[in-house]
Amino acid sequence: MNTTRSLSPRARWAVPAVVAGAVAAAFAVPATVGAVASDDLPAVTADELVDRVANAEPVPVSGTVVYTARLGLPDVTVSELQGAGPLDLLGGSTTMRVWSDGEDSSRAALLGDVSEYSVVRSGAEAWTYSSADDEAVHYVLDPADQERYDELAQQALEPDVEGDVPTPSELADVALAQARISTDVETTDPVEVAGRAAYQVELTPQTDATLVDRIRVAVDAETWLPLRTQVWSVQDAEAPALEVGFTDVSFDVPEASVFEFSAPAGAEVREVVVPLPEPGTMEKPSSSALGEDADVAVSGTGWETVVEVSEVDVEAILGATAEGRLPEGSTGSSGADDLFEEFTDAEEGELPGVPELDTQALYEQLATPVDGGRLLTSALLTVLVTDDGRVLAGAVPPATLEELAG
Repeated sequence: MNTTRSLSPRARWAVPAVVAGAVAAAFAVPATVGAVASDDLPAVTADELVDRVANAEPVPVSGTVVYTARLGLPDVTVSELQGAGPLDLLGGSTTMRVWSDGEDSSRAALLGDVSEYSVVRSGAEAWTYSSADDEAVHYVLDPADQERYDELAQQALEPDVEGDVPTPSELADVALAQARISTDVETTDPVEVAGRAAYQVELTPQTDATLVDRIRVAVDAETWLPLRTQVWSVQDAEAPALEVGFTDVSFDVPEASVFEFSAPAGAEVREVVVPLPEPGTMEKPSSSALGEDADVAVSGTGWETVVEVSEVDVEAILGATAEGRLPEGSTGSSGADDLFEEFTDAEEGELPGVPELDTQALYEQLATPVDGGRLLTSALLTVLVTDDGRVLAGAVPPATLEELAG
């Protein structure tokens, strides 16, 4: 399949950027995958593979990342509403180009059919650009905070070690032992991903009370970098419900110019000064965004875990996001809310790159009416919103949530 697309000069300024939510974009092309003869690579156990990934040194990386979402959600054609952006993760097809120097600089671009959303980061400085609204946002630290940031970064590189600190290998052993309480962890046959030989580790839940059938991660046999992750649903054991991975990859150091940003001619540019929190001022998050009296409870364990939030003001949240705003007290932390105020338009409270959407209509399209509320079902996650202001969510069948909701 030809993935070449024609982009305007503005859209060409950046090639894909890595954003936290971008791990859920959709595949424009299938990943380049083939079988690798089992005797082409030395045999490793699951424990050894996890240990090597945990102890791997950071490496520079660049390439094309694609992601396929087969979640069984209604076709909401989100990209036509807001241009390329995180909402593409609901489904459809998206391609990303990514670069990292393996240290503190990265660049990524999420490509839509006729638009692009990009992020460029270098140390404490970052840029975002959305071609949909032709706006570039520059995030910087206050000069008074820069020196303290540099000191913290240096401490991270050379931490003060006191007492018996666990090694990455020991931490990996603990994580693996914990996982095996509810999960079978095994290696499977090696494969080739993006032209690279890769080991595979597979995690299979030890319960039938979850929507997750299995998770498989392909790990580069030389750098120990994960190249592809696949998640299958019990609803379809053949095609992964989620799949994200490289279709081409390079471990050469990207040119320094890749991490330099220049706003396209004519684009609106906005400066946002990000405050660096003082030590000891980080607040424990609360659920104020969900309602003044919201309370969070967790039931079940492992793959059967269900999170329940009570006293949720769904209508208020939908009304705020429909206008491209954050709901009042959205983060549950006054310090973080102050930070978000820095990001938003002081008069309108609008979020950069978030156009007005009919969020209520989108919610009604995704969540179907059931007795006592509305239910959102997908291949890997179920969410129940009750009429009395509760939200229950988990990787479990709908009947589990309905039973817990009473």
